[in-house]
Amino acid sequence: MAYFSWKDTGLTSDCASLAAMASRFEEAAELMRRMASEGFQLERHSDGQHITHPDPAVFEAYGFINEESPVRQLTLLP
Repeated sequence: MAYFSWKDTGLTSDCASLAAMASRFEEAAELMRRMASEGFQLERHSDGQHITHPDPAVFEAYGFINEESPVRQLTLLP
């Protein structure tokens, strides 16, 4: 299943104040809540947490990059 990892290393690096940082965190939290309401799920794996969605079209509609290995991303034709 397609997945991505949420990495916040640069989330607030360009903020000039604590208020700006708080706003950025609130925006990220709102996005996470919307994603949860639309069926995204958090799965724990040995290599970290994966954010997934059972419908590939919804996953792609958000524009997320699939971090699944290229071999796992292949669609085999009958």
